[in-house]
Amino acid sequence: MPRSPFRISTIALDEHSVTRRSPEIEQERAVAIRDLLEDNRFEPQGSIGGPYHLHLGITENRLVMTIRLEDGEDHGRLVLSLTPFRRVVRDYFLVCESYYAATCEAQPSRLEALDMGRRGLHDEGSRLLTERLNGKVAVDFETARRLFTLICVLHLKG
Repeated sequence: MPRSPFRISTIALDEHSVTRRSPEIEQERAVAIRDLLEDNRFEPQGSIGGPYHLHLGITENRLVMTIRLEDGEDHGRLVLSLTPFRRVVRDYFLVCESYYAATCEAQPSRLEALDMGRRGLHDEGSRLLTERLNGKVAVDFETARRLFTLICVLHLKG
């Protein structure tokens, strides 16, 4: 079965936007990128199809999504305010830090509760991203989840 032309084929993060990341955050980034490239739906409004090269960065509290076609042709730039994401990203990081700390303590009930909270916040951020992209880029829920993970990684500034 041929792959959809409405997909991201490569993705890059603006590494100038971030500082050193913990091994846990680096693992989250790597898994999100791997899973995103394996299966995604990314359909910019009015586009006749890709696949697309996506570059994500943060500039002045705005998410900048630079979209190019595989041949390098510019396909547009989308800029979203990150203000609506502030609370969910902050809470997500707090729960993730608690989760990583709890893995050392090996308390299964605490890990399970923290993981449920982490997944709930991740889902909330994914829904918010889908809403913010509405009318600009159509994505499925799993694509939004993986992109939200990468947005969180980009929030790690010095």
